[in-house]
Amino acid sequence: MTLGIALGELADRAAIWPGLGRREPGPLRLVVAADQAALGRVSRGQIPSWGVGLAFPSSRTIVVRADAPDPYGALRHELAHLALHEAVRVRVPLWFDEGYAVVAAGEWGRWDALELNGVVIRGAVGDLRTLDAALRQSEAEAATAYALAGSTVMHLARLHPAGTLDALLQRLAAGESFDSALVATTGLTPAGFERSWQRDLRRRFGWFVWLTAGGGWLLVAILVLAAARWRRRRDLPRRLALDEGWVVPEEDSEFSTPERFE
Repeated sequence: MTLGIALGELADRAAIWPGLGRREPGPLRLVVAADQAALGRVSRGQIPSWGVGLAFPSSRTIVVRADAPDPYGALRHELAHLALHEAVRVRVPLWFDEGYAVVAAGEWGRWDALELNGVVIRGAVGDLRTLDAALRQSEAEAATAYALAGSTVMHLARLHPAGTLDALLQRLAAGESFDSALVATTGLTPAGFERSWQRDLRRRFGWFVWLTAGGGWLLVAILVLAAARWRRRRDLPRRLALDEGWVVPEEDSEFSTPERFE
């Protein structure tokens, strides 16, 4: 009950959302589920086992797990979904929907994982369709996918001369399709945006970033271990040669049996 009241007070505050401006929350239903099982029952199985929150824009309902690592952060994420869908009635891609919530909720910690993510560093990130699928996969895959989705929205903002999402969201709020609004505000087709985003990822999270983010220490550790192993193998014949010619004397029988003290 205490958590529910605190979450309700947070949800009742007006907030400024990227590209949408200041918006009042309006009436909504907030449900606090005790744990994953309770959340699964409320959502009727519509959320993965690792999920911590869920939004139903049509009924303006938000469900948050009480045992989530950060229930307040989960609430902000779901409130961002409601704000987006209240302003934009046209269909948007899943990667944009989730990416917008990541950015609007200020989940900047997700980017830390990308700096050391092997898939991102190698430039092996898939296309946006693959990203949509990853958002509903295992917890580890989804964690990376949510960070990547956030990066797509950040890239969309950077592509506009104003550096914001305002123009894109204004067109979407007016009923323009997502693909058409994308071309109008960035000059790129969906396929062109996908390639631009992938290039931006390689630039921002490539090998140099990996080294400066801590990967260099891992590389040094691997080299040190490899050098130590190589030296042991190199010195093995010399150590074996030192053992040749040694004679170990038998123990004197006088000391072979311990004395008994009483």
